[in-house]
Amino acid sequence: MKAIIVDDEPLAREAIELLAAGMLDLEITATFSSALVASKYIHENPIDLIFLDIEMPGINGIEFAKTIPEKTLVIFTTAYSEYALDGYDLDAIDYLVKPVKEERFQKAVNKAIAYHQLLDGKASTSEIQNYGDDYFFVKSERKFIKIYFKDILFIEGLKDYVVMQTDDQRIMTAMNIKTIHDQLPQHIFVRIGKSYVINIKEIASFDNNTVLIRKYEIPIGNTYRNYFFDNFITKKVIGR
Repeated sequence: MKAIIVDDEPLAREAIELLAAGMLDLEITATFSSALVASKYIHENPIDLIFLDIEMPGINGIEFAKTIPEKTLVIFTTAYSEYALDGYDLDAIDYLVKPVKEERFQKAVNKAIAYHQLLDGKASTSEIQNYGDDYFFVKSERKFIKIYFKDILFIEGLKDYVVMQTDDQRIMTAMNIKTIHDQLPQHIFVRIGKSYVINIKEIASFDNNTVLIRKYEIPIGNTYRNYFFDNFITKKVIGR
């Protein structure tokens, strides 16, 4: 996976380069101190991933992210937490809070690699077909896959696609997250963020900011927090 770093802080760029050097599937092809210079580069060179700071002079990271090619993924590197960024209309693959820890960096990059592979292998048309009482068929990678609602752990949205995570597979289809949420049983599946719908029966634990489902830690967005707790959590908690 080819990537660039865009950050106005030299030390921050160096830190990401050092972390990236330890990952065999990641190649940093260039670094930039401003979005303006980086913009010219990415439109002349195919780039899979951008490590992008938010607070920069001139064009900030949020403005720049809205101009990049559709298939280019973004990991924000920022002093803000992802919860503070929930109100922005962003399609980031992940958020890394400075100073970036190695384990968290590797997790974000592996997630980007997985999405990149899914995007490369996607069918030209993907959609949901044929409903049953407890399942639907999803067209993905030129075939129809039967998915039982109970097997979906959570759904993650990215740009114009969603990925359904089950125990043993990740299934991508071309649909926005609101559309697929509307097709699912509303008493089981709840939207907890701009990019996430979860199966409430699979929640292992939670706090005010995150939900844990199996090994996956899923952020709760500010916009959805009150609805989630008032309608799905409060009445089920014992011994508060």
